[in-house]
Amino acid sequence: MDMIAERGLEKLTMAALGREVGMSSGHLLYYFHSKDELLLRTLEWSEGRLGAERARLLTRDAPARERLDAFVDLYVPDGHRDPHWTLWLEVWNRSQNADEDARERQVAIEGAWHRDLVALLAEGISRGEFRAVDPDRFAARLRSLLDGFSIHVAIGLRGTDRAHVLGHVREFLDESLGRAGHAGT
Repeated sequence: MDMIAERGLEKLTMAALGREVGMSSGHLLYYFHSKDELLLRTLEWSEGRLGAERARLLTRDAPARERLDAFVDLYVPDGHRDPHWTLWLEVWNRSQNADEDARERQVAIEGAWHRDLVALLAEGISRGEFRAVDPDRFAARLRSLLDGFSIHVAIGLRGTDRAHVLGHVREFLDESLGRAGHAGT
């Protein structure tokens, strides 16, 4: 992740990584079998860290909307060339040729985010903090919105910085989840 943050993925070769960690590229290939596997395992490691942070944010004692905003903050990249998102984009791009095991592992990554979001939405609805929506369908739509905006931030698309995106998402959430008779709960 440090190499991705410092140099970008285009300069991440097995030879360069081997030099960085004091191993030969052959030794790295012995453990990871391919660059694709190395990248996927690195993404899984990064997602594990994000999953722990997400769990901490979602289980704290706070209103559901506050925790939803924290979920969104964690989801959206920090900015152009965010190393986690750079890696995520590369792994997904390479997944076109991935085997079934790699695809299942990617589905597991996405599934964890989705399940946590569905649970949070269902809790907010049951407590009357959000208007009634189908939590699974809403989560799928919200994640698609977040993915689209996040890609724009990660690639540095002009006019879509993190603050701009967070404003759009919060406005969408206010309009979509505000309780009937209440302006943006």
